[in-house]
Amino acid sequence: MGRGKVQLKRIENKINRQVTFSKRRGGLLKKAHEISVLCDADVALIVFSNKGKLFEYSTDSCMEKILERYERYSYTERQLVSHDPQSSGNVTLEYNKLKARVELLQRNYRHYIGEDLDSLSLKDLQNLEQQLDTALKRIRSHKNQLMYESISELQRKERAIQEQNSALSKKIKEKEKTMAEQAYWDQQNHAPNSPSFLLPQPLPFLNIGAGAYQGEALEERRNVLDLTLESLVSCHLGCFAE
Repeated sequence: MGRGKVQLKRIENKINRQVTFSKRRGGLLKKAHEISVLCDADVALIVFSNKGKLFEYSTDSCMEKILERYERYSYTERQLVSHDPQSSGNVTLEYNKLKARVELLQRNYRHYIGEDLDSLSLKDLQNLEQQLDTALKRIRSHKNQLMYESISELQRKERAIQEQNSALSKKIKEKEKTMAEQAYWDQQNHAPNSPSFLLPQPLPFLNIGAGAYQGEALEERRNVLDLTLESLVSCHLGCFAE
């Protein structure tokens, strides 16, 4: 007995609906991969769940290129069909193109920050890892360049400060030397003309222990003088008597 025809309508049970979505989504992605490999076709598949979660598949991870091709083809076809280039259809088409590009950028951003990775294949993850490694190398290189420039600027400021300190030290030494010379000349100008009073006065002669000897010598000299005077007086008196 064969299976009955499944009636296509919304599944009311939330759990059954989620299970069916997971199964059908996997089968759909598998079929997209098979037709891409078997028929050498460029396939792009985009699925949003009822919660807004994105699931996608693209041939050789070229979703953006396929969407650009679709936009160009759709735009050209509508241009051929449309008779009025300024019609509102062109505005709607441009809006849809911009909207698709924004959604693509948002999806890539989520991938770069590690979100919504369930729909990516192993090859997609490897490509994403390579892109992140390249971006990380560029970031580190730019960071090192900024650090080198910052260090060079700090070294230049340090040399400038050292030169300023040397100049200030030289000025201070010159100022101190000038002040010392000025103080010296001021002292010389206010000093007396004759500095003899500053010389030490000679102390009185002291001869301790030789007083008795000097007294005897003076007494002998006094006696000799007395005898000499007496002789002179006697001589003069004798001359006058004659």
